[in-house]
Amino acid sequence: MRSTKSIAEVKADLNRRGLTVRQWAKDHGVPECVVYELLRGRFKGNYGHAHKAAVLLGLKEGFVK
Repeated sequence: MRSTKSIAEVKADLNRRGLTVRQWAKDHGVPECVVYELLRGRFKGNYGHAHKAAVLLGLKEGFVK
């Protein structure tokens, strides 16, 4: 089983849960613009808020403090 999700899978998951990117970002303490850039593929999620969001969304494996 794959442990990470594709961007399309993350978008579908948010849609299934009835969550907007804004609400998800607010709930997880991440700037909304960072989440949008991750979902556009412009950010890789290597550092800081982008890393935290990528891990929580399931786009990459990693640890969040």
